Order: sequence, then C-alpha cells, then structure tokens
Amino acid sequence: MLRGTSPAELAAEAREREAAGIDGLWSYEGQHDPFLPLMPVAEHTSRVSVGTAIAVAFARNPMSTAYVANDLQLHSGGRFLLGLGSQVRPHIERRFGMPWSRPAPRMREYVQAMRAIWDAWATGERLAFRGEFYSHTLMTPFFSPGPNPYGPPAVHLAAVGDRMTHVAGEVCDGLLPHPFTTARYLREHTLPVLAEGLAAGGRSRDGFTVSFSGMVVTGRTEEEMAAAARGVREQIAFYGSTPAYRPVLDLHGWGELGAELNRLSRGTDDDRWQRMGELIDDEVLDVFAVVAEPDRLGAAILARFGGLVDRFTFYTPYEHDDALFAPATEELRRA
Repeated sequence: MLRGTSPAELAAEAREREAAGIDGLWSYEGQHDPFLPLMPVAEHTSRVSVGTAIAVAFARNPMSTAYVANDLQLHSGGRFLLGLGSQVRPHIERRFGMPWSRPAPRMREYVQAMRAIWDAWATGERLAFRGEFYSHTLMTPFFSPGPNPYGPPAVHLAAVGDRMTHVAGEVCDGLLPHPFTTARYLREHTLPVLAEGLAAGGRSRDGFTVSFSGMVVTGRTEEEMAAAARGVREQIAFYGSTPAYRPVLDLHGWGELGAELNRLSRGTDDDRWQRMGELIDDEVLDVFAVVAEPDRLGAAILARFGGLVDRFTFYTPYEHDDALFAPATEELRRA
C-alpha cells in the first residue's frame, strides 16, 4: 500500500518500489481520495500496475467511476486496476450520504453499468443501460472520451461474504479477499464460491486474478519480530471482533474467541485494543499470518498460498523499512 500523501512523496515512493522489484502499487479509500494519488504514481513508473484497494463504489455512481477509471487507464498506459468495495451501511448512508440497498445485486449492476458506459465510448453506439438501481441513457459526443487505446481497466472486487464473492466471479476480472482470512478458508470456502460465480457468468478462472493482502510477521532481530507480532495480533483482534467476519473463526473452531473480542471491543477502556491483541495466541497468529524471518518469508508465503492466489501484498500493521521484504519480493517474482 502507498504511504505518501503529497505528489512528490508519492512519485519518490513509486520509483523506489518499482526499482525494488514490486509489481503492483495500491491506494485505498481512507483519509484521502483513492484515485488522485495514483496519478503521480503512474506518471513516475513504467512497469508496475497501479490500483485501488479499494475505492468505495457506493459512494459514487457508475458514470463518475467510469470516467476516473478510464482516465487512469489512459494515463498509466493500461496498467490501472479498478478495485471496488461496498463498505458497510452506516458509512454509505451517514458518511457519504448515499443510498444503501441489497449490496450484492447493486454491485453486480454497478459493474455492468460501467461496462456499458465503456462500451458506448469504445463503439460510439447509443448508451442505453437501464437497471433496478442505475439508469444511464444519455451520452452525447461532447461528453464521450472515445475509445481507450488500452481498453477498459480490469475490475477487481473486494468480498467478505458469499454473495459478493459470487458477484466477483460473475462480472469482474479479479477478487480481493479480505485480509482477515486463512489459507484453509480460501481453499475450502472462498474459492469454491468464486468458482460458482464464474460458472454462473459462463466464465473460467483463466484470466481471472485473485489478489490477496496477507498479514506477515517478520523482522531482522528478536525485538523486531516481537514488535511485528504485536502489531499483527492487534490487527487480527480488531478484525476478529467484527461479527461479519465470524465465519472465518468458526471454520477453525474459534467462535468463542470472536464473541469475546466483540464484547471487549464495545468497552470504553483506552487499552482495550491492546488487551484484545493479547488474546491472539501463537496458534491463531500462525494461522492468520505468515511468520518468518526475511530470508524465509518468500518460501513460507509460497508454501501457504501458492496455487491459491495470483498476487500477494504484504500486510504489515507495524513500523518497518521496505528493504526488509526484498528477499521475499525476489523469491515471489521468480515463482
């Protein structure tokens, strides 16, 4: 994930990470707009793909997202990946002031509407998309950017539950599983549901990308390893306190842990997040995170996720320097 905020910081960071062998750089919708940071990143790189992981779809309409995605696809020379997510109802209604209803069917239609818009720009044919949630029926030549020489961007969809995973298979080009998952959950649950979605859309896994942001614990010294583990334990605890993510814990027989984490999260103690992290023992940590020294990290990731995911992003909720991941990056690129 990109860390810079100013155009100069983002440009420097992008150049350094591309030189270090990274193959993709992602922005996200947090304290800043997810699309704007990718302009300097695309401008100052030539090889890496650039994408949003994620942009909140329902904070926008399909037309506005189609425009900005088309511009970034053009500006990056065809390297843009449009990662979308639904967010949750309170944020859509109370933070963005937008409508919420039946997120999976709405997301399916959202992607279909964008594809209809891109197709109208590419072919010059009349735009005539009419759906249950969105209607786009006006596109004059003045407002059409025309065909994109690189084609439309790939659309990746973040999914937690079965319905959104199914939608990703039906209408998208890639899946972004939530970081709070495990290799077993991917193998036994997520990927079978994805296969059902692909089949429903009359598609195969060929050309479809699963991009996973996996938690890792690594460090050069015992102190660094301990600090990394502490940060990841607290992140696991934070996610584990969310009832919507309980099925992952249930699969491993840790449903009671989820209930206790949720109870603690609703408290008012300032140190509750730290105390929640202390409930994540070594067994839980080792299942949710790849724990290995820098020179063993790449092999450990491949052993756990090889054949399950196509892209792997280091999820590191702790202070570190990027050189720490150079050996793993090199090994993953060779795989």
